[in-house]
Amino acid sequence: MKDSTSLTKIALQKFKTNFWGVLSFAFLVVCVLVAIFAYAVAPDNSRHANQMHLSIHSKSPGFTVKILTIPTPVEEQNPLAVFFFGKKNADTEIPISSFSTKGNSIEITEYTPDGTEGLQKEYALSLFPNASSVSDVPNKYISEKKFILGTDKYGRDLLSRMLIGIRISLAIGFVAVLISLVIGISMGAIAGYFGGKVDAAIMWLINVTWSIPTLLLVIAITLALGKGFWQVFIAVGLTMWVEVARVVRGQVMGVKQMQYVTAAKALGFNDFRIIVKHILPNSMAPVIIISAANFAGAILIESGLSFLGIGAQPPMPSWGGIIKDHYAYIILGKPYLALIPGFAIMSLVTAFMLIGNALRDAMDVRQ
Repeated sequence: MKDSTSLTKIALQKFKTNFWGVLSFAFLVVCVLVAIFAYAVAPDNSRHANQMHLSIHSKSPGFTVKILTIPTPVEEQNPLAVFFFGKKNADTEIPISSFSTKGNSIEITEYTPDGTEGLQKEYALSLFPNASSVSDVPNKYISEKKFILGTDKYGRDLLSRMLIGIRISLAIGFVAVLISLVIGISMGAIAGYFGGKVDAAIMWLINVTWSIPTLLLVIAITLALGKGFWQVFIAVGLTMWVEVARVVRGQVMGVKQMQYVTAAKALGFNDFRIIVKHILPNSMAPVIIISAANFAGAILIESGLSFLGIGAQPPMPSWGGIIKDHYAYIILGKPYLALIPGFAIMSLVTAFMLIGNALRDAMDVRQ
């Protein structure tokens, strides 16, 4: 056990000296924190950041506009549910270019994207429950909103959609890798330890699954299970276990020849205990490295599925879905609408790949 701890400390020290590995790890920690506190930091904390303003669609980063909010009562919401899943918002938000008070009502001019004078509308004081007089309405119900990353083609805040969309990418990576590890380690350990017909049967299943293109298999599973959030998790996880199984099988076949495994058999330990307690702990280094690569692969597959329209379904924000909605804007003079989520996907995938490389170097006993 002391040797194991010592080797772990050595690997950790080597990892700390890898600049790109540490930088990528810090970046991923920030991403996880953003995913957890997404609705707390997002400018639009409505459910799925789905507050639409069609008159201000496709605006460039830094766009600012005045917004009149007409409140609509909704049932009381659990603060914890609002923190994790967003606020159920039925309020009407109207972008305006100017306003004036008139008797017991407020008169506004709606914002127009072409700079012409918009429609003029009048709203009675009774629509604003927290305003005692019409002079209170501008202070309490009119605010100036700045869209740091601009708005999408439906007039939704792109920054909020990006912040909440990171949850999809990290969740799909975590769940898919977890599923692939459970299946892959189990199948690989059984095949490598028992050998013979059991090994031949499992290897046949691995080779058949391996021969099918990953994206094609994911699409087939998704269509069979239906479109949706959890279906994508299961579909991606069920396609990523074969690589884990092959590596674990090879590791187990080597480790089971060691003297301590022979001693464990001589002491009468059952096969389950020998595999779990003695073989797998000494076979996990390559699996950890593969998991980092699989995490990156799962993010790319989910983005591809969302781009094809069979991943996370609208209005749920997904980076791949945002690209799908705006890829035509690349040639329409507003490429940032597709490039921003594309750069986010690239950054997250690169971080996992760099961490995988750093772990490989740290766990390499020859260095």
